[in-house]
Amino acid sequence: MLPAIDCHVHVFDPARFPYASDVAYVPTPAETGTPALLDQVLDAHGVKHALLVGPNSGYGLDNRCLLDTLARGQGRYKGVVVVPNTISRAELQALQAAGVVGVAFNAALLGTDFYADTAPLLQHLRDLDMWVQVQVEGDQLVALNPLLQDSGTRVLFDHCGRPQANAGLGQAGFTTLLSWAGTGRACVKLSGCAKFSRQAFPHADARPYVKALIEAFTPKALVWASDWPFLRAPARIDYGPLRAQVNDWLPNAEDQQAVLWDTPKKLLGFGL
Repeated sequence: MLPAIDCHVHVFDPARFPYASDVAYVPTPAETGTPALLDQVLDAHGVKHALLVGPNSGYGLDNRCLLDTLARGQGRYKGVVVVPNTISRAELQALQAAGVVGVAFNAALLGTDFYADTAPLLQHLRDLDMWVQVQVEGDQLVALNPLLQDSGTRVLFDHCGRPQANAGLGQAGFTTLLSWAGTGRACVKLSGCAKFSRQAFPHADARPYVKALIEAFTPKALVWASDWPFLRAPARIDYGPLRAQVNDWLPNAEDQQAVLWDTPKKLLGFGL
């Protein structure tokens, strides 16, 4: 099995880091994913590294659990954090020194207007060579696109851009996402099909969007992610079939290695 890097996982450890009281969603016990459990899952599937994404669920702006996991991982993990829009450059530099490579914008949850004041934050990220990780759905990217384009910041798009599965490849949000191909500033996660598909796994209605992304961005600007531990999943999700789906999407072994290993290693700065 090829070595792999999982580019979207969450950690939840409420025994050591209690959940915040003002979050929109609190993970259930079955959705808890402690650092120890994450290690076990990754080891079982031959995944050497992972990108920890700060969840709005459970922790909101509290990144302590993520930062603790980064420190304990001793290089196994990198992080993307949720921060106030007004965070300073010095605070971002401190996070970067701890292994954080980017900041999450979750317009799918908070709306696009929430990020209207983020031009200074995006400038900090650009100057520090960090990523803005963007989760949109439907046509939200159309509204955010001028801000992102003008910023000069590198953009990591979550979950295939979360198109409307029944709206076709020509929908405005998805064509806007495709317009980033070839810019040298964008990377897309082949992940999260359960978040936009209207069909059960293996989500046949998501396949045209995955194919279009592969053709436009090529494996040099695509990475894979599981979204473990699968919060608010509409149906059962297992890690193994998600990992194996890459082989179906990308029959060529060199392409598989690029998406699973070479591209995330290069773009996100993982070691050996």
